[in-house]
Amino acid sequence: MSADRETIAVYDARSADYATMVSAWETPGIDTFIAAMPHPAYVLDLGCGPGLDARRMMDAGLTADAVDASAQMVSVAQAAGVTARQALFDEIDGEDLYDGIWANFSLLHAPRAAFPLHLMALKRAIKPGGLLHLGMKLGEGEGRDGLGRFYTYYDEDDLVRHLTMTGFSPAARFRGVGKGLSGEESPWIWIHAHG
Repeated sequence: MSADRETIAVYDARSADYATMVSAWETPGIDTFIAAMPHPAYVLDLGCGPGLDARRMMDAGLTADAVDASAQMVSVAQAAGVTARQALFDEIDGEDLYDGIWANFSLLHAPRAAFPLHLMALKRAIKPGGLLHLGMKLGEGEGRDGLGRFYTYYDEDDLVRHLTMTGFSPAARFRGVGKGLSGEESPWIWIHAHG
């Protein structure tokens, strides 16, 4: 079990603040991800938060399996009309289920030792040739932010190596810098990789 209870508690307590914050963002990479999906498509939104990305995918005609570890985030997503369910990273299983997997700034909460196991589960769950979107903060080490949320940081080469070792083929990449819920500014990256 790799869930960090303190991190989940922060998201439970701050779900409304988080939903307000992300509603003002233009999610990098989502248009490319949606455009790459077949129609119809079944996608996993891993760590869906308030469900805004899942809602956008649904509005584009995709069927979203939206999951989050935070019960309160799941409630917020459900209120937005998203069929969301509570699940931990460890509970993602199945084989050749998804045309795409949207893991946007969710797996950064997994401990370093568990990260390869989660990627292997996602590789099994995605259909051959399916598209994985992986959004992560860049940096080194592990630690907690000012709100107490646990993070694991990677550099781009580490992420590409992990993806490649798991059987994904990294393709497009995009870097940026932004402030999250804690107000701390962080560099980040998203990588699109084919299963």
